[in-house]
Amino acid sequence: MTSSATQKPLAIVAAEAPARTKPSSYPEPFFSRMSKRAKRPLGDLFGLKNFGVNLTRLAPGGESALLHRHSKQDEFVFILEGRPTLVTDAGGMQLGPGMCAGFPAEGAAHQLVNRTGQDVVFLEIGDRTGGDVGSYPNDDIEAALGSDGGWVFTHKDGTPY
Repeated sequence: MTSSATQKPLAIVAAEAPARTKPSSYPEPFFSRMSKRAKRPLGDLFGLKNFGVNLTRLAPGGESALLHRHSKQDEFVFILEGRPTLVTDAGGMQLGPGMCAGFPAEGAAHQLVNRTGQDVVFLEIGDRTGGDVGSYPNDDIEAALGSDGGWVFTHKDGTPY
């Protein structure tokens, strides 16, 4: 619903929002691990600047992200469909529709993994605090938020990908 072609919409059907054309900004060998993930960036459609909202679908075997934590940004997920496994550095637990989880900055490393035969659909919400660093306890990768808002990835020893 827009009043002119140049305005942002006031409301949409979330499942009809355009999917990202690139499934991940991770470099290989991590990029291909995100091939079973499809994100629809909802917040961007409305011009939101302070936080992002994605409608994300994980096919069976899919991962929401690498196991990670943020230094400055908080994250929140709300499960709409399916039964993903919430994996943290403390272990795992199955979630279901109507369940939610939150991850404060510098908190537990986390990811959702679809270990079932059905798709998982969830909302993910995160703030866009600048200067954020992503750390990945199980993989040789680190991420820093660049001045353009994109992630810059390096190996843990600082060498670029």
